[in-house]
Amino acid sequence: MTSHRSVRFRRDWIHGWLLLLPAMVFLFAFTHIPAITTIINSFYSTPRGRREAKFLGLTNYERLLDDAVFWKVLGNNLWFALGTIPVSVALAIVMALWVNDKMAGRGFLRMAFFTPTVLPLIAVANIWLFFYTPGFGLIDQLTSALFGWSSVNWLGDPATALNAVIVVTVWKEAGFFMIFYLAALQAIPVTLTEAARIEGASRWTIFWRITFPLMMPTTLFVSINAVINSFRLVDHIFILTDGGPDNASSLLLFYIYETAFRFWETGYGATLTVVLLLLLSLMAIGQFFLFDRRVHYK
Repeated sequence: MTSHRSVRFRRDWIHGWLLLLPAMVFLFAFTHIPAITTIINSFYSTPRGRREAKFLGLTNYERLLDDAVFWKVLGNNLWFALGTIPVSVALAIVMALWVNDKMAGRGFLRMAFFTPTVLPLIAVANIWLFFYTPGFGLIDQLTSALFGWSSVNWLGDPATALNAVIVVTVWKEAGFFMIFYLAALQAIPVTLTEAARIEGASRWTIFWRITFPLMMPTTLFVSINAVINSFRLVDHIFILTDGGPDNASSLLLFYIYETAFRFWETGYGATLTVVLLLLLSLMAIGQFFLFDRRVHYK
């Protein structure tokens, strides 16, 4: 009997690992192995022609500390994250609460909020490129007709270029996050809110004391995705500003792309990538510690 159970357990164990094998192959081939290769390459020079890569030790990291462009794009990225993450999450919650109520045209509103999410990134960038075009763009036409403002080069001014990209990103992401919050709202038992209303609780009290705490697992998931998205934007910048003017709208991943594929400094690009991975890891770990006591799984 014991032998039969042992054979069955071993068979189930092998069957389970075989089911996981395809996903593990893709995970290692496209995530872990490239990450390890990038870390190794960050200690070497860039191979050019017949000249092989040479071991440089920490030279690339010393160069990074003295790189003024790196510190500028890192500051841009932090400002971009601060401008997109809270606004996108807050808008997603508001939209989810709105379309979760029973109202006329609720299905149309849900579709309208989610439509930017399904549009290709390049298409979104080109749409907003038309909006921001000085003189005949939609924004300039509206501000000129309503307020009499003069033409503004939103993407060509260092003071407004990054903020203009932030608006595009929030418009693109808020509807995507709304879907997760809408699913979380619909999973909350109606009896909880009904009991609170009977006790005389206001809508704000119900949201702050019942709804929002029960949505914390979703908030953790959404916030981690928002952080990752804020550090991986390339497409919009490539179309809207190309990192300009004077790196005013350049972000860390776009700088990595320029360094590795435009200037062909793959060794230094690998160093920048390692820094990006470390930043994302630290921020993800920090989010888990921040939300750990507030996340309650049902």
